[in-house]
This record gives sequence, C-alpha cells and structure tokens, in this order.
Amino acid sequence: MSGLKLFRTDTMNSGMTEVVPRLAEIEADVQGLVEAHMETLLGVRFLASEYSTGPVHGGRIDSLGLDENGSPVIVEYKRSTDAAVIHQGLFYLTWLLDHRAEFEHLVRDRFGAMTAAQVLWSGPRLICIAGDFTRYDVHAVREHRRSIDLVRYRLFGSDLLGLETVASVSGGIQGTRRARRRTAAGAADDVQGSSMVELAGAVDEVLLGLGDGVNRVERKQYRAYQRLRNFACLCPPQRSKLLIYLKVDPKGVDLVPGFTRDVSGLGHHGTGDLEVQLRTPRDVERAQDLFRASYAAA
Repeated sequence: MSGLKLFRTDTMNSGMTEVVPRLAEIEADVQGLVEAHMETLLGVRFLASEYSTGPVHGGRIDSLGLDENGSPVIVEYKRSTDAAVIHQGLFYLTWLLDHRAEFEHLVRDRFGAMTAAQVLWSGPRLICIAGDFTRYDVHAVREHRRSIDLVRYRLFGSDLLGLETVASVSGGIQGTRRARRRTAAGAADDVQGSSMVELAGAVDEVLLGLGDGVNRVERKQYRAYQRLRNFACLCPPQRSKLLIYLKVDPKGVDLVPGFTRDVSGLGHHGTGDLEVQLRTPRDVERAQDLFRASYAAA
C-alpha cells in the first residue's frame, strides 16, 4: 500500500485534518471516472468501453485508447489487489495485435483517417489500474517484453483522486538504442552535425536518469520520453541546435530569447507547450530544472 498521506489545512482554526484514502465501492466507479477524464489523467484519448473481442475470443476489454504518440492502449481495472488484471490485460493485448485493422477502424471512426494511418504498432501499451499491487506483480511485468504500466489509485474525500505509478516497463528500448547508433554513424562526416548527435545523447541520458520508469518512444518526427504521459519530446538534431518540447506552462517560466519559447497554439512535432533550444552542453545544464519540472508533472 502507498505511504502517501494527505491533509487538509484548516485556516480558520490553524489546524490540519487527514483526508483518509479509500477504495471505490465497485470497480465500475474507477472505470467510469478514468474513462470520463482519460486524456487528463493518462494522456490517452478514449476510444471505447467494454469492447467485445468477439465470440471466439470471448472477452471484453475494459477501455481502449490511443496515447499521445499514437500507440494503442488497453486499460484494465480492478477495485483492489488482483493479479488477474495483468494476465487479463496481456491476454487482450495479444488479441489486439492480431486485430490491428479492427482497431484502426475504431480510430478512423473517432479521430479520422490521418490519425488511423499513423497508429504506432511498435509499442502497444497495457495500463493496469488497481487498488494495489504486490511485489510479485511488479516482478512479473518486468519479465514481460511488453509496455506495461501498473498504476495504483486512491480516492480521497468526495472530490480527490490520486494516481501513483508503481511500475512502468517499456517493450521497445533495444530498437531505440540501435537507431541512435545508426543516426550517429550517419552524421559522422559532418562535424557540426556530429556534435549535435552527441548533445542529443547527453540529453537522452539526463532524461532517462530523472527517475524509474522512464520509457522512450520512437516516432519519425520525434523521440518521446514518457512516464504515464509524455514529459519531453526531442526532435532530430538540426545542424546547430536541438529542439525539445516540455510539459511546462510557459506562463510560469522567465522566457529567454534563443533558449526558451512559448509554442502553445503553434504547430510542432511532439507534445508540450514550452520549446527549449539546446546548442551546447551548458544549455543542457541550464535546462535541467525545466526537465525535472516536466517529469514531475507527468
């Protein structure tokens, strides 16, 4: 069980009252709450609820969605602690990989043909949301070659929901590393381009080192760094700079021309409203507080 404690301040009496955590009355309450606010809570666009896998397979997927990078997402729920949520989710994940056209048809109906054509099948995700998980659950997901997030929930009072990532495993890191080596080799003839590739490698190490459970997702236009949601998107190196987009509110940042820029409302690859321009290792050091703030918000 999480050790998090939440207290409500009483300014009138200068006291504090603990808000005691609780589980939902029934599993459907958790599912309904998450589905109604899935993009805000998980960074996943909602597609379908209780989706039937047909008479042969004989099951129902709790929730289907599409994340910020275009990866298919299955969300399974349990009211309390139940190892079956992981096995059930993996069962449905196998079904999903065998029924890609059916999923893309759902996406096309909901979000259009362009979005359906860009579904990222290299990294389908399973998100398990439950009252708690055991250490055996955490060990089990780390043994699978799938992208799996274990998320613990708690309700506080009548209007607060807490989500805590217990474990997060990515299924596609090895391919990402090979791609990075090929990129570096391809830029070896250009000294300036090579220095930008090296700078991208330094940024990669910093972002992956921010904490446990950071996953990388490769898209043609950017590389996303993700906890439950994206917190950074790094674009391919340019000749003289790197562009990285962070989930930080630009209004809370002292913007510096040539270093940080508000791109809310402007089209760009990846997600995030704060653009950071990196040209030297010193810029990476300057940006570390922004990296940490974006990581904490994800």
